[in-house]
Order: sequence, then structure tokens, then C-alpha cells
Amino acid sequence: MTLMKKMTTIWWLYDCGVSDEGCAALSSALRSNPSHLRELTLSQNNLEDSGVKRLCAVLENPHCKLEILGLWQCGVSDEGCAALSSALRSNPSHLRELNLYGNKIGDSGKKLLSALNNDKHYKLQTLLF
Repeated sequence: MTLMKKMTTIWWLYDCGVSDEGCAALSSALRSNPSHLRELTLSQNNLEDSGVKRLCAVLENPHCKLEILGLWQCGVSDEGCAALSSALRSNPSHLRELNLYGNKIGDSGKKLLSALNNDKHYKLQTLLF
């Protein structure tokens, strides 16, 4: 009997100058092979809403198995939250932790994502603003 080791990949790209253009390259790479990445931290980078929207293309992919996404202090606003909410609604099965601490998120963005956090159809257990 052959035993196969389950591969888990964690990427910490914390405070390393990733911007919208970097998110485009990262998203392209992850779209081609998203299945092994389980944790992605892009915190304290200048992603803003445009970078988050690029990441949403990965989250929408049914092969995406991402469980933890760290985006604290990335310049995300309600617009980025709307994109995240839409992406998670289209592929709700895996993301269980989303950290958006220290962003410029208003009540509407918080409301959109909190609705997913409180819905039993989604795995999202931890949501930080």
C-alpha cells in the first residue's frame, strides 16, 4: 500500500512590497495551480481594492482550497469587501478565516462579510476587522 502525504502550502508575504501588479502575477500563478495553497498572508502590503479583486479570481475557482487569508492593513475598503463577499459566495466551501484588521472598511463592507460569517452554509468561522 502506498501512502501519499497531503501537501499543505503556506505563503507569508508580509510587508514585502506586494502591490496591485504583484497581485496580478500571484493570481495568475495561483489560478494555474490553486489546489495546494491553504494559507496566504499578504498583510501590510499596498494591495488596495484592485489587488483584492485580482485575488478574488483565485477564490472563485472551485479548485481553490484556501482556508486562511490574511489581509490586515492592505488598504481594503467596502469595495474590496464586496468583491470578497461575491467570490466567497461563488465558492463557499473552504475559507474559514479572513483577517481584514486595520483596513478602511465601513459598515456596508462589514455587513456583507458578516452575513457569510453568520451563515451555516459557509465555512467562514473567524472574521476580523
